[in-house]
Amino acid sequence: MLPKQTAERYILSSSPHAHADASTSRIMLDVIIALLPALGCGVYFFGLRVLLLTGTCIAASLVTEALCRLAMKRENTIGDLSAVVTGLLLALNLPPDLPVWMAALGGAFAISVAKQVFGGLGYNPFNPALAARAFLLISFTGPMTTWTESAWRGADAVTTATPLALIKKGAEGFDWSQAAILKDLFLGNVNGCIGEVSALALLIGAVYLLARKVITWHIPVSFLATVFIFAMIKGGVPPLVHVLSGGCVIGACFMATDYVTSPITARGKLIFGCGCGLLTMLIRTAPTGAYPEGVSFSILIMNGLTPLINRFTQPKPFGKVKK
Repeated sequence: MLPKQTAERYILSSSPHAHADASTSRIMLDVIIALLPALGCGVYFFGLRVLLLTGTCIAASLVTEALCRLAMKRENTIGDLSAVVTGLLLALNLPPDLPVWMAALGGAFAISVAKQVFGGLGYNPFNPALAARAFLLISFTGPMTTWTESAWRGADAVTTATPLALIKKGAEGFDWSQAAILKDLFLGNVNGCIGEVSALALLIGAVYLLARKVITWHIPVSFLATVFIFAMIKGGVPPLVHVLSGGCVIGACFMATDYVTSPITARGKLIFGCGCGLLTMLIRTAPTGAYPEGVSFSILIMNGLTPLINRFTQPKPFGKVKK
């Protein structure tokens, strides 16, 4: 005799039926933890002012998030930590001596214009932190391209502007293949934004995210591999210099991998990463280009193409007859 069936035994719902334990706040917390080594290196290289800029960006992001949700009469979402991640990422992409009010303006722009105006987390087409960085770079080009020398600088360090600025100016006589130069680029003994200078610190964070399965390898590997191959084909500067310089590593591991603004399929992620790497190098090496760096703009451009990539790479249902 079959047991008595009750309505409570059967729950009808749409897929997916298997759920992970991860929540938005847990994922964001993992990203924050992964960025702490880069933040620590920023403080070590550039001083305690880094904490002031970082706190300003995070505070501006949180306040703007709360005010926007209140104005829209929607649930307050500051508890999901996404605004904290946006503020932290923005701070790591700023010069150490940027005026505090500009950092606050960037945090407010990231949340209000690049995120909440589209409906909040999950609806924004562009990475908010990168959109804010692009806004600040275009609006305040001077302060955004003024670099503070690292306190850890030695006689063998790259001594003028940033490595990418030197490359853009055509410093062909500079011996980029020196082991000391590559070591400085890897450890962070160079000029640059707060969180982009130490590739080692960023890679430690990326390994943590991979271990936690917050990100997959597809975008970081395809991004960095494309930059490496492009630089190798072009010649003139060792490929590792391009990979380790500027925002390549932080862009590939922390910005391009944003859940909302990157493709959802493995094949789409590979296309996305390759596109980011290609555009980065085209901007970096354009002889008449105004910017020595292209990571931010390349990711934002590919963010705009993400819906098309998702549509092109979507899996076909089993048994579907091709028309």
